[in-house]
Amino acid sequence: MSYPNPNPYGPPPGQQPGQQPGYGYPQQPPQPQQPMAPYGAYPGGPMQPAQLPYPTVMPGGVKAARVLLCVLAALNVVGLVLAVAGLGGISKASHQASASPYATTDMSVFNVGKGVLIAVIVVIVVFTVAAITLAAQFGNGGKGVRVGAIVFGVGTIVLSFLTFPIGLVHTVLGILVVVFVSRDDGNAWFNRPRY
Repeated sequence: MSYPNPNPYGPPPGQQPGQQPGYGYPQQPPQPQQPMAPYGAYPGGPMQPAQLPYPTVMPGGVKAARVLLCVLAALNVVGLVLAVAGLGGISKASHQASASPYATTDMSVFNVGKGVLIAVIVVIVVFTVAAITLAAQFGNGGKGVRVGAIVFGVGTIVLSFLTFPIGLVHTVLGILVVVFVSRDDGNAWFNRPRY
């Protein structure tokens, strides 16, 4: 004769809590449960910023390259002011030489000097505009901005060799721009998806 179970909501008499009634197979002890991951953790929800395969904040090397581009643009502006002043000086000297009744100087020397300075001014203006444009695009630019910064850095290095003692600062800054943009964190920053 069986007695009625005094606890109708508990296990039957003789059975441990958590065990199901027999069926002929021994029951395994209950396994400890893994703690639940917080909402938004990678496997169960959207990825957190630390787990993204691309950076969400501009890396330090890229920021440094951006600052160096601004410094190069400022140095180019100083060079532009000096080149324009030199052009003015050559123009004044050629005017005085041509107005003198005792002029024995060939005027083609002044014309060549003017032509060289005008070419230098054009190159300085192009490099200054390129530096400012590239630095402004670092925040949202893609692969083209990275390639442009590398080409700008290499061009700065090559042109700085033409004016070596004075252009040594440009050489060093151009090398640093190329290095900072070419590193892995720079590559990840410029190859990140943009929406």
